[in-house]
Amino acid sequence: MSTTTPPLAGVRVLDLATLFAGPLAATLLGDFGADVIKVEHPRRPDPSRGHGPAKHGVGLWWKVLGRNKRTITLDLSTPGGRATLLRLAATADVVIENFRPGTLERWALGWEELSAVNARLVLARVTAFGQFGPYAHRPGFGTLAEALSGFAAITGEPDAPPTLPPFGLADSVAGLATACAVLTALAARERTGAGQVVDMAIIEPILSVLGPQLTWYDQLGHVQQRTGNRSANNAPRNTYRTADGHWVAVSTSAQSVAERVIRLVGRPELAEEPWFATGADRAAHADELDEAVGSWIAARTRAEVLAAFEKAEAAVAPVQDVRDVLADPQYQALGTVATVDDPELGPLRMQNVLFRLSATPGAIRWAGRPHGADTEAVLTELGLTPAELHTLREEGAL
Repeated sequence: MSTTTPPLAGVRVLDLATLFAGPLAATLLGDFGADVIKVEHPRRPDPSRGHGPAKHGVGLWWKVLGRNKRTITLDLSTPGGRATLLRLAATADVVIENFRPGTLERWALGWEELSAVNARLVLARVTAFGQFGPYAHRPGFGTLAEALSGFAAITGEPDAPPTLPPFGLADSVAGLATACAVLTALAARERTGAGQVVDMAIIEPILSVLGPQLTWYDQLGHVQQRTGNRSANNAPRNTYRTADGHWVAVSTSAQSVAERVIRLVGRPELAEEPWFATGADRAAHADELDEAVGSWIAARTRAEVLAAFEKAEAAVAPVQDVRDVLADPQYQALGTVATVDDPELGPLRMQNVLFRLSATPGAIRWAGRPHGADTEAVLTELGLTPAELHTLREEGAL
């Protein structure tokens, strides 16, 4: 672990959010040194603790999502919980929440009250549909964003149903966007001295990663269709099965790469065809190109295919599952997977911090901690006395 002071040291983040965009944003900030305090209900922990497989009764997803966070319990709907949250907010730089619009206001913990105790606070509000508009008060999750945004409509085979991702894509994209928004608001605070509200609707960031579809339709009336693994912009572009039963992916977004691939597979005459000169025209001949590339790959093992493509400087990658990822030499060289020593489970592996900084790198200091593990320590730091803590427990606020 680096001894360099991390870039977000001194930034305090209160993570009031659950499932999954808001907590992920807090995780990303914690990875680079922010003091993240995870606030959970005393009797209803963050549901991510129970999502997916567990070991010895300990949820593994939480170990990743809860890393670098101190965990406390606080019932914000109680008078003592509300008062304690305001005391915490007075010491914080960022609050991240994902309650339905109006919930914090109902508890008298909205922007008016929070900014009154801390004018420099950044309040990030992460919801499915945003803080206003006809859908604002609907319940929603990332799956609905994947459907509403157009992502599902263009994903899958042409003659198959729209396809949803088997993981939290929209939530993850929104988490990245929220972390970026928070850092932007903190940068603005350096100039203005004042905090502000971030309104993050999960249905919006996923549109940014879908490319120019809106503009295509606006200007040309073009509606992108499902094309499976193929692309309307270049070919060959697909997954192909090798002789030993593995799969590889080939991409030819650059014209020079397309020419190298087609020569490698023994069909140089195709590169002389007039239609081979542009990606869109090649895509119109995808059947012919897929047959040429696919038949060549099908006659060779994965190792042979990868070696030949590398020698020809053509773009290829094996289709890997998680077992392959852990053994992949490039990921190993980058340190993409970190091993964390966890008091509950011992050494466990997870994705490392998101990017590498040469002077002030991030680090995983600890994996997700037990529910409420740091309640007494954090609130004692805040100045609460043993008597006050006892009163809060009696009230059910802790």
